[in-house]
Amino acid sequence: MRGGEAIIESLKNMGVETIFGYPGGQTIPFYDMLYDADINHILVRHEQCAAHAADGYARASGKVGVCLATSGPGATNLVTGIGTAFMDSSPIVAITGQVPTHLIGNDAFQEADIVGITMPIVKHSYQPKDPDLIPSVVKTSFEIAKSGRPGPVLIDVPKEVQEGELTKFDDSLIQTPGYNPTLKGNIRQIKKACDLIKQAKRPLILAGAGVIISNACCELKKLADTINAPVMTSLLGKGAFDETDDLALGMLGMHGRKVSNDTINESDLLIAIGIRFSDRTTGRLDSFVPNTKIIHIDIDPAEIGKNVDVDLPIVGDARNVLKSLNGLLTDYNVSSDVNAWTEMIKQRKKDLLPRVTYDDVPLKPQTVIKEISEVLTPESILTTDVGQNQMWAAHFYDTQKPRKFISSGGLGTMGFGFPSAIGAKIACPDDPVVSINGDGGFLMVCQELATVREYDLPVIAVVLENRTLGMVYQWQSLLYDERHSQTLLGNSPDFVKLAESFGVNAQRIEKPGETKEALQKAIKDNEPILLDVVVNPDELLPMLPPGAGINEMIGEYKLEKDV
Repeated sequence: MRGGEAIIESLKNMGVETIFGYPGGQTIPFYDMLYDADINHILVRHEQCAAHAADGYARASGKVGVCLATSGPGATNLVTGIGTAFMDSSPIVAITGQVPTHLIGNDAFQEADIVGITMPIVKHSYQPKDPDLIPSVVKTSFEIAKSGRPGPVLIDVPKEVQEGELTKFDDSLIQTPGYNPTLKGNIRQIKKACDLIKQAKRPLILAGAGVIISNACCELKKLADTINAPVMTSLLGKGAFDETDDLALGMLGMHGRKVSNDTINESDLLIAIGIRFSDRTTGRLDSFVPNTKIIHIDIDPAEIGKNVDVDLPIVGDARNVLKSLNGLLTDYNVSSDVNAWTEMIKQRKKDLLPRVTYDDVPLKPQTVIKEISEVLTPESILTTDVGQNQMWAAHFYDTQKPRKFISSGGLGTMGFGFPSAIGAKIACPDDPVVSINGDGGFLMVCQELATVREYDLPVIAVVLENRTLGMVYQWQSLLYDERHSQTLLGNSPDFVKLAESFGVNAQRIEKPGETKEALQKAIKDNEPILLDVVVNPDELLPMLPPGAGINEMIGEYKLEKDV
């Protein structure tokens, strides 16, 4: 067995069925061995999209995604995708080719120190110099990627190591000194949390992506129902709690729902689970829950107290901790104070629903998201790009199940939405997959129309075309006296003709009702399609301006209570 064959065999042993990649000079030996292998390979049209597709696959399936690129520029093209996965705790293994060992450090053709370049944005890296190490390296990389707080791992394989013969196939795990994630929370801390919950009169739960990653959604639902506490989420926490539930308040933060932003500072206890309190979630820190006790549950001890001081830290896997906590709350009785608090918030939630007219032309983005919501089932997967399109979706699309809303949160990567939808479709072939994009972000990855056509992947790409870089345009409108510097995309292509040039069906949408009809037909036809939806560029999202407190939103909608 040669090194490349050992990579393939090791991937198969890890349950890998599909990898996303793009060949090059230093991966020719591997690709030659892949030619005869029974493992599925998706040829993307840009290496960055291989990383995003692997990421989308991982988020949709809960398994490790795998991407592959050659050395030098191929490897560096993976960097943005690796950084995206790192910021959002998504488990991927990135395999790169490298120049032969004797040329490393000599500035050889297409040589780049990808181990050094990616060091701040991976959990770990390996560069095996001996083919015998490959089985152990692959197995250990998967274990590191998916354990604890998940994240990307890099395997950089020199060309002659791919070609070299193994003397034995030994996939023993490599010991990783210092890496020993805490899975079970300290029971004394959990008992203290139980006491704080029993004392609270105005409890709230804030759920992040950690709830989804640890498969703790049922435990979260049980906790919320037991203590009758409303639940809000971060952007990446969407789906951790059914957003159609009476206790659901939706997303918190810079572009969060008004009921969440207006309510959080009134609580006397915040139970934060699997969340890192990013700046886009908290607003100005000195005005974030100043009089609220905080219980923070997270598997990564580095996140506890990093941004927000907490009263009770619990380090551990969210599912394990919530199981223990729920077990201690079997005798909990909801007080009249808690019931009154929750009923007040439920009424506030109704009062603060945005009042939107849905028959305007040009179309409002809210109209488009509403029509998409009316078609998709709870099993459907929605991926988003980054910018206004992302926040329209987060704000107006109710996600009912975990792993059904996929978006780039921490890095905020334009171009993420479409290739991540490719990965999600490979992971969940029976679920409808819709990708919502802005025209700016879609132009960064539009070559992947060739990929969906080549592999006949029925991904539905929705492009909200407003001929602007929408989020930056909005900031310029609200905060920079409408000085729209370099945010007008006047010479954008005809997206219908662009899609058709790749052999992908497309339709332009300009009137209310057309999105719903086109989406229903696209799901029925079960083939790749692009929907070019022309929307009003001057429709703005409510937001927290920089430096504002969590309840200091500007650009708010007309509300139900005002009608």
